[in-house]
Amino acid sequence: MSSSIQRFYSIADLRSHAKKRLPKAIFDFFDGGAEDELTLQRNVKAFQEKRFIPQVLNDVSQIDYSAPMLGGPSAMPCAIAPTGAVGFGWPKGDIAIAKAAAIFNIPYCLSTTATASIEQIAKDAPGRHWFQAYILKNQDFFNQLVQRAQDADYEALMITVDLPVGGKRERDFRNDFKIPFHLTLRNLMDFSSRPLWALPMLFRGIPELENLIGLDSQSATKQNLGSSVGKNYDPSFNWERLQRIRDQWPRKLIIKGVLNPEDAMRLVKMGCDAIVVSNHGGRQLDGVIATLDALPNIAKAVNQAIPVYIDGGIRRGGDIVKAIASGADGVLIGRATLYGAIAAGEEGAHHALAILQDELKRTMQLCGVSNIQEIHHSLLDKSPSGMN
Repeated sequence: MSSSIQRFYSIADLRSHAKKRLPKAIFDFFDGGAEDELTLQRNVKAFQEKRFIPQVLNDVSQIDYSAPMLGGPSAMPCAIAPTGAVGFGWPKGDIAIAKAAAIFNIPYCLSTTATASIEQIAKDAPGRHWFQAYILKNQDFFNQLVQRAQDADYEALMITVDLPVGGKRERDFRNDFKIPFHLTLRNLMDFSSRPLWALPMLFRGIPELENLIGLDSQSATKQNLGSSVGKNYDPSFNWERLQRIRDQWPRKLIIKGVLNPEDAMRLVKMGCDAIVVSNHGGRQLDGVIATLDALPNIAKAVNQAIPVYIDGGIRRGGDIVKAIASGADGVLIGRATLYGAIAAGEEGAHHALAILQDELKRTMQLCGVSNIQEIHHSLLDKSPSGMN
């Protein structure tokens, strides 16, 4: 690993470098949230407000931070969350993150809107793979995606249920940002201001959302593909259709985008294998509850019947401990590894995971716990001062 990447000591450092490297419109696409970004900010703040009450005089010379994720081995209680269009930030960025996940022996979840195909990830980044599927109006195309994931031996299907329509992401509007790129004077000047990003993009060509080629027709191209994605989400998707997916998919089924305990209990009864407490990283409904705030009630409702995971706002290894102490069985890492990848490719994604792993180990030692099973709600302050 280069000496320059070693000088990034936190996920915030990687974010800052990515911001300097990318045109504003591209960085804001990855970094931004919906409307006033209240939920985006609250996701992070909820973790920052939690306070530890450490235990002392315990033997923490040997730390085991491994934990099962979806019943399989994982070197940390983490998986990579699905993040779309990473290739717009770094060439083959999706593969870079998947390779880093394999090196760290944690599961990787591929987004429907990735710039790498289901088959590319399986071939180029062997490891534990999950496939995240958006519900499309074109049900035949959706079914083809699911079958491709099964044929490529993905161990789990993740259905995202909090996106019947796209959120109002105002940074993109202000930056004239669209996929595919629609050049205006504003974003042309923006793109040209970052030649180290623009020249590789020019020489390699604009990335495609590989899994969605052919969504509108067999002749769909990158010129019309991006505009087709938003209009093809299916707002009519309901419990009955989810039950059909559960009945037809023969492997593990994960439901992402759950914030309501009653929904969580219904998913358990349906036979789903795991739940992800998620608000889409603050990119959908602004003003919705932060995931860490929603987690305890959902964990209580599920009552250990199936694993409960959480994403949104995780920027430190200590946040992983806070999530588990609040009732999660594990976390999904989204923007943290995304910032690493768009800052420095595979090396950056690897470094992001190394930072989180080191902080996780250090936090466990300083809290007086030697393995994940010892992380308990008693490690967190419950007083009002510890919640503000």
